Order: sequence, then structure tokens, then C-alpha cells
Amino acid sequence: MNSTKNSIKSNRSALLNVMLFFVLLIIVMAALCLGKYSIAPGDCIRILIDQIMPGKSGVDPMDENVLMGVRLPRTMATVIVGAALSLSGAVYQGIFKNPLVSPDFLGVSAGACVGAAIAILLMMPAGFVQVFAFFGGILAVTLTVLIPKAIRSNSSIMLVLAGIIVSGAMSSILGFIKYIADPETQLAAITYWQLGSFAYVDNKAVLQILPLVIVASAIIIAMSWWINVLSLGDSEAQSLGADVNLLRGICIVCSTVLTASAVCISGTIGWIGLVIPHFGRMLAGSDNRNLLPAACLMGGIFMLVVDTATRLIGPAEMPVSILTGLIGAPFYAWLLYKQRSTLR
Repeated sequence: MNSTKNSIKSNRSALLNVMLFFVLLIIVMAALCLGKYSIAPGDCIRILIDQIMPGKSGVDPMDENVLMGVRLPRTMATVIVGAALSLSGAVYQGIFKNPLVSPDFLGVSAGACVGAAIAILLMMPAGFVQVFAFFGGILAVTLTVLIPKAIRSNSSIMLVLAGIIVSGAMSSILGFIKYIADPETQLAAITYWQLGSFAYVDNKAVLQILPLVIVASAIIIAMSWWINVLSLGDSEAQSLGADVNLLRGICIVCSTVLTASAVCISGTIGWIGLVIPHFGRMLAGSDNRNLLPAACLMGGIFMLVVDTATRLIGPAEMPVSILTGLIGAPFYAWLLYKQRSTLR
């Protein structure tokens, strides 16, 4: 009986993931076509085919330049960032057994903001801003992990409190940087970066983070069963033979790499890693073997829809975090209302 139920759940999960994948493909095609400069779907398909099998398609060179130089790298970055933030959020919520945990709760986003702000303050090129943001996020999480070790505590609660300490310190440093920044140039750039945007993403930025995202995601999905074990609690996990500190450490490292990789090319984008895992549990269940792939796909879909909307709404492009907040806050309130009985 149990094997039959597991088989049915597995089939449903596979069907859900296939459906989400096709929805993602449809929205990707829409995102490639839509914009202030629209491109016909047929022309998009011909241009993409020409990249694989070069030929004379007769497509307008302007369409090809816009699609391959602007739309495609931006669309890829949007899907990668949405998937990475959603996956890391699902992992954090699982290993810390806290539905209110988001990918930046260990200080990674705050550290990335400080790193990017320093690069902007030093008037470095955009590539260095991304590099400084990535290592700023890694440094912040490293400090968060070292604080419990310094006081000889292995408690997950102490790790969360250390994250709050580091985030607060990084926010203060960021405030000082904004105070001394040039208000006409540097301050505006720092503020815009904090609000999140894909406006300046190019192929080089996407290719730089893609290997890190693929490796970290593969490790996390391969560990999905152990994440289920960790979500039972430390004592239960240890009774099942789990090395809690090692497994949690691997999950934190991989989730931090995902979050830092996402933040370094898009800036700070809120709500994705908090809301999407909850929505994923409603559709795929709480088993991380089903939840994690679904969360990746749903995160990519949601982020792509939001980014496409920011390009279409109004005469100027809206920062992404504004729209994610407007959508995410009421949606999360609705989710909490729906799940109020399980959260008591």
C-alpha cells in the first residue's frame, strides 16, 4: 500500500514538473518577444534556430541584435535568479524548520550590498561590482558561521541570531557608505542596485555565475532526502545516522553560493525565496524530493513574469523589487491565512 502511494505521489510530482517546465518555456518565448521593441514569435524562433544551424533566415538584423544581445541574456539571468533564490529559500526553511526564513537571513544580501556599494564608491566597472557583491555575500555568511563557533555553540538558533547581528552590522556599514557617496552619481547607483534590476545583464555575467548555480543546485537536489531528515530536528536526524553539522553546513554553503550568485547580477530582490517555497508546498507537498525541483521552476516562472512586467509597465523600467514586494506581501499574507492551522 505504501509503495503504491509513493508511486502515485512520484508520478504526480513528475507530471507537475513537466507542466511547470512547459509553462516556463511559454513564458520564456513571451519574454523574448515582448518589450518596447517587439519581435514576432516566428522571427524569434528563426533567430534561435540560426544560432544552432546557421542559415539565411532573412530576419531583420536589428531583431537579431536585440534578441541575442539583450533579451536572451536577460531572460536567462531572470530564470536563473528566480530559480536560485527559490531553491535556497526552500532549503533554508527546511533545514531550520522555520517558514519565515528567507535566503538572506544569514546576511548574504546585506553583505552583497556592502560589497557592491564599495565597488561603486571606488568607481569600478560593472564587472567588479558583481565580483565585490559576490564576495561580500560570502564574507557576511562566513562571519555569521564563525560567531557561533567563537562562543562554542552549535545551536541553529544561535546561527540565526548571528545572522541578525551580521545583517545589522552590514546595514550600518552600507548606511555609512551611502552617507559619504556622491549624491548625484554614486548614491543613485547604490540605491538602484539595492532595488534590483536586470537592465544591465549581459552574456558574460550569465556565463560567470552559471557553473556555480548548476553545481550548487545539483548538490542540493541530490541531498533532498537528507534535507527531509534535517527538517525532523537534530535529535531525530542523528538517530537516523545523519551527521547534522556536516549536512547543514553543506546546505548552507550551497544555498549561500546560490543567493550570492543571484544577488551579484541582479541586486537585492526580496520575497522570491520567502513566498515561492510556500506556494511550492501547496502544489508539490512538503517532501523536498518533490518540492525542490518544483520550487526552481516556479521561481523562474515568477521572476520572469515580474521582470517582463517591469519592462512593459510605464515609460521607464521599474526596479524589480518594487513589483515583487507589491505582489509578494499580499500573496504571503494569503498563504499564511491558508496555512494558519499548520503554523500554530
